[in-house]
Amino acid sequence: MATAAASSASEPEVEPQAGPEAEGEEDEAKAASVDRKVLSRAVAADAAKGPGWDLQREGVSESDGDEEDAMASSAESSPGEDEWEDDEEEEKNQLEIERLEEQLSINGYDYNCHVELIRLLRLEGELNKVRMARQKMSELFPLTEELWLEWLHDEISMAMDGLDREHVYELFERAVKDYICPNIWLEYGQYSVGGIGQKGGLEKVRSVFERALSSVGLHVTKGLAIWEAYREFESAIVEAARLEKVHSLFRRQLAIPLYDMEATLAEYEEWSEDPIPESVLQSYQKALEQLEKYKPYEEALLQAEAPRLAEYQAYIDFEMKIGDPARIQLIFERALVENCLVPDLWIRYSRYLDRQLKVKDLVLSVHSRAVRNCPWTVALWSRYLLAMERHGVDHQMISATFENALSAGFIQATDYVEIWQVYLDYLRRRVDFKQDSSKELEELRSMFTRALEYLQQEVEERFNESGDPSCVIMQSWARVEARLCNNMQKARELWDSIMTRGNAKYANMWLEYYNLERAHGDTQHCRKALHRAVQCTSDYPEHVCEVLLTMERTEGTLEDWDVAIQKTETRLARVNEQRMKAAEKEAALVQQEEERAEQRKKVRAEKKALKKKKKTHGAEKRKVDEEDEEEEEQPSKRRRVENSLASGVASTMQEDTELSGKCVTIDVASPSKQKEKAASLKLDMPKVAHDSSKDRVTVFVSNLPYSMDEPEVKLRPLFEACGEVVQIRPVFSNRGDFRGYCYVEFKEEKSAQQALELDRKNVEGRPMFVSPCVDKSKNPDFKVFRYSTTLEKHKLFISGLPFSCTKEELEDICKAHGTVKDLRLVTNRAGKPKGLAYVEYESESQASQAVMKMDGMTIKENVIKVAISNPPQRKVPEKLEVRTAPGAPMLPRQMYGARGKGRTQLSLLPRALQRHSAAPQAENGPAVGPAVTTSMATEAPKMSNADFAKLLLRK
Repeated sequence: MATAAASSASEPEVEPQAGPEAEGEEDEAKAASVDRKVLSRAVAADAAKGPGWDLQREGVSESDGDEEDAMASSAESSPGEDEWEDDEEEEKNQLEIERLEEQLSINGYDYNCHVELIRLLRLEGELNKVRMARQKMSELFPLTEELWLEWLHDEISMAMDGLDREHVYELFERAVKDYICPNIWLEYGQYSVGGIGQKGGLEKVRSVFERALSSVGLHVTKGLAIWEAYREFESAIVEAARLEKVHSLFRRQLAIPLYDMEATLAEYEEWSEDPIPESVLQSYQKALEQLEKYKPYEEALLQAEAPRLAEYQAYIDFEMKIGDPARIQLIFERALVENCLVPDLWIRYSRYLDRQLKVKDLVLSVHSRAVRNCPWTVALWSRYLLAMERHGVDHQMISATFENALSAGFIQATDYVEIWQVYLDYLRRRVDFKQDSSKELEELRSMFTRALEYLQQEVEERFNESGDPSCVIMQSWARVEARLCNNMQKARELWDSIMTRGNAKYANMWLEYYNLERAHGDTQHCRKALHRAVQCTSDYPEHVCEVLLTMERTEGTLEDWDVAIQKTETRLARVNEQRMKAAEKEAALVQQEEERAEQRKKVRAEKKALKKKKKTHGAEKRKVDEEDEEEEEQPSKRRRVENSLASGVASTMQEDTELSGKCVTIDVASPSKQKEKAASLKLDMPKVAHDSSKDRVTVFVSNLPYSMDEPEVKLRPLFEACGEVVQIRPVFSNRGDFRGYCYVEFKEEKSAQQALELDRKNVEGRPMFVSPCVDKSKNPDFKVFRYSTTLEKHKLFISGLPFSCTKEELEDICKAHGTVKDLRLVTNRAGKPKGLAYVEYESESQASQAVMKMDGMTIKENVIKVAISNPPQRKVPEKLEVRTAPGAPMLPRQMYGARGKGRTQLSLLPRALQRHSAAPQAENGPAVGPAVTTSMATEAPKMSNADFAKLLLRK
């Protein structure tokens, strides 16, 4: 790069020639037109090559033009075979250009649309339209290094005279303001070398290089190229009087920690005829020591992948400790090149400039760039307005900036309240309240009125919610009128409006108004406000009553005291009466539910008695007919006996089977074999009681497929990846069927903690649930939910997805708007999609940008909705407290489950096995005490399997 800079510095710029002087103006114009066509085609060819290009070619020689004219005429005279395809491609591009232009006329802030339109216009050679498109984009967004270099290349290719060169200089000045990019500064310096022959050309080159050094000369990895290009330029024009300039550049460079400092020192020793001064060597050694401190951070940046935010943050922290303003500014600018959409980084940078450097042009420039990069962040706009006020910017510019903020498109309704509050505070500080009336005061009042209308019309229509439910702006207006303008009448009107907007039921709002009246009003209006508060407040009426009585005790007359006592007692009595009615209503609901439950129990008992009576009558009849029948059994009845015997054996082994975790296969070939096998299994399977002391090394696995064969074998490799597995205990039913859950015991606790990360992992088409092993009887409130239930600004909630949309397809769509850290498709317990998804981005800014781009997008004919993740709060049923008269029995509280009262409350236990216990049972758990039934005393003795067999064989 230094060699290129030297060659560029040593060779004067070749001005483009339109044609021989002997030709007329018509031929000259024709040649210029042809030359522009050729350059436009070259531009289209460059678009396919990417942003890398050589700026050494700053003009077009006459011979080159002739060759290109010949090639162009040859191409026109002999159309190729692909001519029709080219026409179709051009027509397709024109249609796409028209579509993009129409889309930008609707939404000018579509960044990708701007980029695509510029690409197509450049491909078609529409240079004037390309200039207009680039100009519009640069007015709305800062352009990246690649876009600026591409634009500059096109303009340099078309530069014909001094006016065009000045236009290119203006573009370079705009480019270096967007971001601090060493490559742009290097190209700027090299291009300025081409104009050295013009008036003031030498001073222009040196000015550009000096500004480049002050901007990026401290860049540890890329600053070396700027220094070398500057030295090569000075060496190319060196004279005796200029030798000191080269010496000065070498010495300045060696005093700065840069990569390849050793090579620079060797080059200086070779170039200089005199020995290097000791002071220069000392500065060089000191710079080398500093370089060793910077190297770990630079190497971390080289090894990491873009955008390398964490590495830049660590580098910034290091520079902040050292405290060199130039280096701090440089590292911030380097970080923002790759992280320009991170609002927190802009906020930190602007805060440093506001508090430390306080240079007007620099501070305002950074604030302006911040809001252009992250226009959706209200904090950046607020800080920008404050900085403009702090540095005395003209009122018209501040007002224009505020209007731009309103059209930026914030994400939340409360953001608009915040920006309005900042601007209104600024307008309030402009007012001289010593004057009764002024232009500034009228503007402040008109803006308060406009703010209220804007929030009511624009914000509520867009977000379907009020951004200012507590009327913060209206309260500020009332305070200004009362405290600064001594206009209590206007303040009272504002507070009346505040109360009519649903705030009259809150005690704190009345007390705020009361305090304002106490400070700037009179006792009469204070008393009136408190009397209204006593009547309207519903959340804390006792507190408002206490404030009223305190005021009357201090300032009121006896008559005022009596009125206050009467009103407060009446109000509190009414409140207590309402609370009693609500409690009675709740108690009545509880009683009605209990009566219904008793009625259902009676109906079930009557049905059970009737069924038992029918069974007894049928048994007596079968006993009479039994004597005339032969002792012969049908095959079907024989199988029933065998199955009943098998189920009897299985029921006795249920507990042992579940605790041991082994599947029991019952052979129904013959009853004798089944009995022998069951007896042997019962001997081989000792009863394993659950050891609560091992809960910390055990996890509970559920929602597994019931059809899973040998779950222990299939699950062991999955969990052994987390650590050594001591035992896997699947749970089976009485018939030996897998019940879909098991216990996995590890040797170490950290293995169990690691196993929890397997939660929701897909196993045979179903999401497997993995949770800690906790005894619910000891911890009834224990609940595990791995996802956040509060606002997460870096996470999106997507609804309306087609059920056929896969995780990979959705991830490809979301990656276009930022770095996706995690993506989760919501499924039911069977693993079927529900059309919902959560997408976690790396930063809040990326998530905000994705909301703006993806909301309303169509995926497979489904229009999706995208919003910042903010799950609604679950409604927990309140505990109903029943208040009764003294001495009356306490009515029980209504008990519901986690999801409220179910639609069905059927018992899955057969009626023949149901027992009505006298003692109440705990909900979702075992009974409080041993179940004592009223029918146990009259119950028949237990029957054996043989007795059951005889009953089943009777007709």
